[in-house]
Amino acid sequence: MPQEILINFTPQETRVAVMYQGAVQELHIERTASHGLVGNIYVGRVVRILPGMQSAFVDVGLERTAFLHVADIWQPRTCGEQPRPIERILHEGQRVVVQVLKDPIGTKGARLTTQMSIAGRLLVYLPQEKHIGISQRIGNETEREALREKLTRLIPADEPGGFIVRTMAEGSTEEELANDIDYLRRIWRDIDAQTKTAAPPSLVYQELSLGLRVLRDLVNSRTMRIDIDSRENFQKLTAFAAEYTPAVLPLLNHYIGERPLFELYGVEEEIERALARRVNLKSGGYLIIDQTEAMTTIDVNTGGYVGVRNFDDTVFKTNLEAAQTIARQLRLRNLGGIIITDFIDMDSEEHRAAVLEEFNKALSTDPTRLTVNGFTALGLVEMTRKRTRESLAHVLCQECPMCGGRGEVKTARTMCYEIMRELLREARQFNAREFRILASVSVIDIFHEEESQGLAMLSDFIGRPISLKAEANYFQEQFDIVLL
Repeated sequence: MPQEILINFTPQETRVAVMYQGAVQELHIERTASHGLVGNIYVGRVVRILPGMQSAFVDVGLERTAFLHVADIWQPRTCGEQPRPIERILHEGQRVVVQVLKDPIGTKGARLTTQMSIAGRLLVYLPQEKHIGISQRIGNETEREALREKLTRLIPADEPGGFIVRTMAEGSTEEELANDIDYLRRIWRDIDAQTKTAAPPSLVYQELSLGLRVLRDLVNSRTMRIDIDSRENFQKLTAFAAEYTPAVLPLLNHYIGERPLFELYGVEEEIERALARRVNLKSGGYLIIDQTEAMTTIDVNTGGYVGVRNFDDTVFKTNLEAAQTIARQLRLRNLGGIIITDFIDMDSEEHRAAVLEEFNKALSTDPTRLTVNGFTALGLVEMTRKRTRESLAHVLCQECPMCGGRGEVKTARTMCYEIMRELLREARQFNAREFRILASVSVIDIFHEEESQGLAMLSDFIGRPISLKAEANYFQEQFDIVLL
């Protein structure tokens, strides 16, 4: 399927949209003030060892200390040798060179590894290893062997380090592979020299910016065009492509149209829809997507779709459409971790198998590593999708200050009763001449109408007058009781 990439640059942020047949499939956003950290290499200092969790906290100069698990510590060992526990590998105050595996997400600090990897366009360099790996997405066995043979010829036996062949290396010439090897070795020599002299905590290698990573990671054989709406950045990307990815040069295009690039292709509207909880299906059905700290849940509903033959047929068709839409929404919203999908119940085992097959087919184009476990006994589809960066909603939105992230607020009547209980407590503590309630317009309206009698009875009970004042800028759960 032909692919087009749109890159929108502003001084504050870079936004990338990956398009298939005019529809947005992926969105990537990187802000100047909060650059992604995955791939960065730091010289850090161990601040705490947790033997019970086989983990350590490492200060690398970020807002929160980063997290290093024993499984992510590179340990050279012979065959059959058991890995050592973390308390025998690290100690508090130790200087350690680490790379970021996952960006800080929510309240969690960045996840680290001591096993370095430097990504090029065709290869990933592993300076501590000595083997050649081939991406599993290269399915042709003949091509896999050909790539392995080419690399073996290009890597001297006495040279340190190993390589992983990336998917986009399929069909590459020896010259292209040699250029990537040279580029990666040069980068590692610079990093290695800096790590020997840098004092912790310090950054010694920063991953490429989003615009440059597009040329390295997102461009593939299906990419027909890359539109860039900034002349300055078009020149930067052109210079980078000329040196490191010459095959991409013909695809680069400087967009100079009057309409904003993302508006022209409908990306702005797609971003707004990707932040909504409800996703409408063309058939009339819809999805409800709820993202929580622990997992993401997706509920499929028939909505206004009634089908043409019978209810089973309606359910089956809705679930088939939902399977395709869910796969796209996962990429578009960059949802990761545990994902539970509640398809509409199907009695037919044949229908369930067909829906699962369609779901797996739709997910097969997703470049992010994922696993689908099929239907559970409760009829839910469980899956996991690797999460290395914040979801689109977490990048663009924040927790609602009114509901505290619950997605709902207490009713005006509930607030009235809460205020009266609080007023009674304060009347027992303070000998005020009068109590004044400051609250939102909706709450004050309830006090003036349905709860006027209750408020009068409370006033008689405490023996003090109670006055009301509506505050237009108060949200529904906000109130104050003033002692006069």
